[in-house]
Amino acid sequence: MDERLETSRAESLVVRALRIPPPPEPPVGSPGSTRTFRAARGRYYYQLLVWAGGQAAAAAGLIVGFTILDVVPDFPGSYILDVIEWLGVATFIAALPFTLFLVRLDYRLRWYVVTDRSLRIREGVLHISEKTMSFANIQNIAVKQGPVQRLLGIADVEVRTAGGGGPSTSAHESGGTDMHLAYFRGVDNAEEIRDAILERVRQLRDSGLGDPDAVERLTIRGSNEALEAGCELLTEVRALREALSAEDWPSCP
Repeated sequence: MDERLETSRAESLVVRALRIPPPPEPPVGSPGSTRTFRAARGRYYYQLLVWAGGQAAAAAGLIVGFTILDVVPDFPGSYILDVIEWLGVATFIAALPFTLFLVRLDYRLRWYVVTDRSLRIREGVLHISEKTMSFANIQNIAVKQGPVQRLLGIADVEVRTAGGGGPSTSAHESGGTDMHLAYFRGVDNAEEIRDAILERVRQLRDSGLGDPDAVERLTIRGSNEALEAGCELLTEVRALREALSAEDWPSCP
């Protein structure tokens, strides 16, 4: 059993307190076609490195603050600065275990669900993001891997749908908030995921779903239906006008 599915009592309490929903339901697709991918252990180590870098930067800021206070001449009420600085230290120390715990939860509560017709990705703890994409709309799939990810043996699979033609770098760095862009982050089988999605996109298009010609035929058919409805309305208006003109209306004085 995946260790990420075995939650401790503390994790269960936090999940309930933050109202984190249960694992996502599979998106639209044929029964039995659902596959669930999870982030690799290397993703957790990657997040720990990012967390450690942030904490080191915060600690350096506190040290710089104390250094500056040492060279500032005393003045009435200068003790307030010392109090603020020590409050910052206390807050930093108290937040360490909480933020580390959130890093672990973020790794565990990350879901990548794929069917034969669509995919669904959910990630986040404090801010939960869930995206569902139809394979019929997918335009591009790419594997992204930085130097640290390469050392950890992980990569990100970028999926882009119609309308997401802008630069991918900014969306990737900001957490993939673009609704036309989704990521399978920190997986150790990126090529397998990419190939699986490409194969299902190819099957959909071979069957006529998502084919631009099919969309064009649908548009033409919709236009013909609107034209027929307009003709029926015009016929009824003409009949009403003829009926009104046949009536004997009193002439105005």
